[in-house]
Amino acid sequence: MQRNTRMARELKRLEEAPPPGISVSAKENKLNLLEAQILGPPDSPYANSLFNLEILIPDNYPFTPPSIKFLTKVYHPNIDDNGRICLDLIKMPPKGGWKPTIGIENLLIATRMLLENPNPNDPLMADIAAEFINDPKEFEKKAKEHCKLYC
Repeated sequence: MQRNTRMARELKRLEEAPPPGISVSAKENKLNLLEAQILGPPDSPYANSLFNLEILIPDNYPFTPPSIKFLTKVYHPNIDDNGRICLDLIKMPPKGGWKPTIGIENLLIATRMLLENPNPNDPLMADIAAEFINDPKEFEKKAKEHCKLYC
């Protein structure tokens, strides 16, 4: 019950005042399954690309973080081929930084920021992280090519 009340409130707030470059809605009118879209940040290889994400809200939300994944393929050190994201905020403590106060809006903002600022020190894709560090121009070229193909 607490999850549904909280989700209804969060979705209403996101509908009335969405963060820049982000939209989210309940999928099939279910409060435990959301679909989101993130516009690639302007100063990144993902600029002007639209990414689709799926967010699964667990029964004990907000005490457990949601599961979030990219449905759109992304060339990124912290996002794998299945769309899974390596982001501290979606992991439980002690290894992660999830807190019940974070909420869906902040999680999506952090995900968009990850597109702008990859973290090669905590990669899901080691080869892409190495390229990001050692050959940033090649990384940017491949990320842009990926966007043209999949976004």
